[in-house]
Amino acid sequence: MKSGGTPENNRRIAEAAYFPPTSLGLCKSSKIDFAYTEACSLAWTMSLWSLAIHPAYLCSLVLRALPRLLRLTPSSLKKLCKHPPLIKTMEGASPELPQDILMGIFATLEIPDLLRAGSVCSSWRSAYSRLRSLGHYTRPQTPCLLYTSESAGESVACLYSLAEKRTYKLALPGPPIRNRHLIGSSQGLLVTVDDRSEMHLVNPITGEQINLPSVITVEHVKPIYNDSGALHQYEYSYHSAKMVYGPPSILALGELRNKLHHKAFVFSDTCNGYIVALIHNPASQLSVARAGDDSWIWLPPYTNYDDCIYKNGLLYAVTSFGQIHAFDLSSPVLTMKMITQELEPEDRFLNTYIVQAPWGNLLQVWRLCEHCDLEPEPGASVFWSTGKLKIYEVDASSGEKIKKISCLRDHVLFLGHNQSLCLTAQDYPALKGNHAYFTDDSVLWTRGLKNNPRDMGILDLGNNSREELFSPQLWSNCPAPVWITPNLRKMNLAFNE
Repeated sequence: MKSGGTPENNRRIAEAAYFPPTSLGLCKSSKIDFAYTEACSLAWTMSLWSLAIHPAYLCSLVLRALPRLLRLTPSSLKKLCKHPPLIKTMEGASPELPQDILMGIFATLEIPDLLRAGSVCSSWRSAYSRLRSLGHYTRPQTPCLLYTSESAGESVACLYSLAEKRTYKLALPGPPIRNRHLIGSSQGLLVTVDDRSEMHLVNPITGEQINLPSVITVEHVKPIYNDSGALHQYEYSYHSAKMVYGPPSILALGELRNKLHHKAFVFSDTCNGYIVALIHNPASQLSVARAGDDSWIWLPPYTNYDDCIYKNGLLYAVTSFGQIHAFDLSSPVLTMKMITQELEPEDRFLNTYIVQAPWGNLLQVWRLCEHCDLEPEPGASVFWSTGKLKIYEVDASSGEKIKKISCLRDHVLFLGHNQSLCLTAQDYPALKGNHAYFTDDSVLWTRGLKNNPRDMGILDLGNNSREELFSPQLWSNCPAPVWITPNLRKMNLAFNE
């Protein structure tokens, strides 16, 4: 059987499939996996053979992709590919696929495969660009672990794909990512804090970056200027709406982030565009900023917040004591409703999370310690490790704690400095059902224990056994690694305008 081009053309196109352009920021890649929509026909399959790539190579891609989408067994597909009339028809097929069919194929690919597909030729690049510009690319992405490494360079972030079990390197805009703190990940965006304690939103896939409202607009921070009018230091106040914890501190520009910042989240909203929620100290209080705002809005009087989600105009925040508060951000006057009261577990816990379950209710997740040593021997590291999770299902409309859940079956949790997620495993073949993928988000790590070992891994919720994400450890402990769900969309956030 003949291929559709000369050996040199075969080689060049195959190389394009293996190696994406450097402008995409991906420094390592693998073969393109051609995925097909449910509606693909036999003629569609035939036309793929006209591409000038060696048939054995292309056939292997077809056999990998089609069983899932056509619901055929691999043996059936092998017989199909060997059928003589099919081969003959393939040899005479058109050399290009229509753009709408290419866009249909590309819409089923995860982002690494999509970027590689867009690099093959001008026709595929055009389909890739149209798919993005029209907003038709909405495929759910498998979360990846984003981390930094000393060997990768100051401005490079490493992205470990759980779907492909490989790492990509992304060149990010300044200031250098290794000099920042990572305090949040949601909507495919990172919330970072630079060495002046200012916050930025970064899309590591597109390289976009936007400044968030200045840290001097946070309730507990005041600027101190030198004689020439330049920002010199910060005054940091230790108070909540209910009490004063101590006198203010005078901090250097880069020191404030070790005291103030803990966790941040970006949420999309039909009325406000985007909302950023910031959990900050003292005492893990809550402030928000909406697109168009030039300052942070403080949400007193409660403290000890651990996690947030956003749904239907309501910001749900859970405290370390199990209270869930719902803030209505849709009206000019912010209001708060208590959804659940305190729930004190009998075990020692690390953090509490609030998660939107795919079936509609909320999940309250308690992360419990297996080992903990906050007063180690001289020279040893402070450490703790996750031993198990306790999960409760909550009806947000009534506030009733329905039941304790002992098994998530085919669902998967992602916990850490990311927006907490509960995903359906059958939609993400690389993930394990009834497991939790977690990174370290301890407030102590954020507030000074930057170089201590991180509590990270995969927890089997059935027997509480855990495994490492990968070995040996490749990440730096600071900034803390985070889960991120890759996103190719433009940010379009109007902060500070």
